Amino acid sequence: MYIDLEYGDGLMNCLVPDDADIFVPGETVEDPPCITQTYEALYDAALKSVRNPIGMPPLRELAHEGSKVVFVIPDIVKGGTQEFSHRKISIRVCLDELYSAGVKKEDITLLFSNGLHPRTTDEEARQILGDSLYQEFAPAGQITSHDSEDPEGLVDLGYTEDGDHVIMNRLVYESDVAILIGHTQGNPYGGYSGGYKHCATGISHWKSIAAHHVPEIMHRDDFVPVSTKSVMRNKFDTQGMFMEEKMGKKFFCCDAVLDTKSRQIEINSGWAKMMQEVSWKMADKRTYVKWAEKKYDIIIFGMPKNFHYGDGMGTNPIQIMQALSAQVIRHRRIMSDRCVFIVPCLCDGWFNLDRWPYARELYELFLHESNQILPDVHKYYERFVNNKEYVDAYRFRHAFHPFHGFSMISCGHIAEMDTSAIYLIGAKEPGIARSMGLKTRSTVMEAVEDAKKKITGPDANILVLPKTFKTAAVHLSMKDDI
Repeated sequence: MYIDLEYGDGLMNCLVPDDADIFVPGETVEDPPCITQTYEALYDAALKSVRNPIGMPPLRELAHEGSKVVFVIPDIVKGGTQEFSHRKISIRVCLDELYSAGVKKEDITLLFSNGLHPRTTDEEARQILGDSLYQEFAPAGQITSHDSEDPEGLVDLGYTEDGDHVIMNRLVYESDVAILIGHTQGNPYGGYSGGYKHCATGISHWKSIAAHHVPEIMHRDDFVPVSTKSVMRNKFDTQGMFMEEKMGKKFFCCDAVLDTKSRQIEINSGWAKMMQEVSWKMADKRTYVKWAEKKYDIIIFGMPKNFHYGDGMGTNPIQIMQALSAQVIRHRRIMSDRCVFIVPCLCDGWFNLDRWPYARELYELFLHESNQILPDVHKYYERFVNNKEYVDAYRFRHAFHPFHGFSMISCGHIAEMDTSAIYLIGAKEPGIARSMGLKTRSTVMEAVEDAKKKITGPDANILVLPKTFKTAAVHLSMKDDI
């Protein structure tokens, strides 16, 4: 049978075996029902949540005239920009509650929590917030973006009991009320976005993120398959609570459990320590889909050119490896021990140096100086984080922070660790794919036959995952998982 798989800027129509199973998130198994997608229904649901927070007082009791308030808002990587997105609705609800408590508009700041991602552009801010919110705060300069390298804009909190160095955004630290607008959405890092993951990765310094986005954490047995029980997740929570201890206040969280189309299923507010556990109960039903009746030997999916981290994700070899590994982390429960990936992928060697200015140098290091596996390159991180050109590109030109590349290589090695082989189909620069330890073929069926002959045997169980990167992902599980 033929099936369209993501590839480049479009689709590749691929012949796949007739006996392959197919899974499409949100279609093969429906998501839990979402809240009615009208402004009124979503506003009411968010208002009910904000007025009945878990584990802490409501905003009307936390804020008053003269209170300085900072909204901490996810960047464009997560959560959707549709008309009724959680960010647009929940920020408006919280603003209405703050205004009713006497808070003045001039005492409110909207801060994008981009962490080591590119700092948010004006156009992205308008997309995320919508025209109304953007126009309400942009003219007076009340919209900004976290800068992990601004010494004046950071506060050094010291070290947790585990030795993690926690440095956080000064605006948030000095505010009277800090509101985290988040998404409880399946994430290969620590199980879910939102909760304490939001502040630990979004408003901190690369040294804080280096406590968890590194090989010694990401290559532990508890990291794959993804769960909320990993050391990484524990570090998010520990760092978030350490921030609260040093600030002398709790974050007020407003998180939405989202479906595969980024629509709100459930909204929970309150203290992250208690609230995120409640959010995970519903999120587990959407995210950990107990569907598979057998383990799969071959998994086939396509990789577009522009997704998640931006344009060039499916062409830049470091990012390709991270994207492949993310699928291992999500789906390891349904993979056999000899599992093979087959992935249409442009892989043309475009590094998009405007977005990842350090990427070519990082790739070249991997190819030389006796580096045998991706984690071997981690020893060079200080060279990159002290490179003024790379740091300035992050601060002033909307590029990724150089340490982000090292979190990508930490993740990228997992694909090599947990698959028997990976075939890229249709690579325009196949030598780049082969330099990353990947095999190349012209068609999916060529790769299937080669894998059956050399790795899986003729009776391989095959799974096809269309729309892998077009929907909010699930974490596939066995039907009889407890």
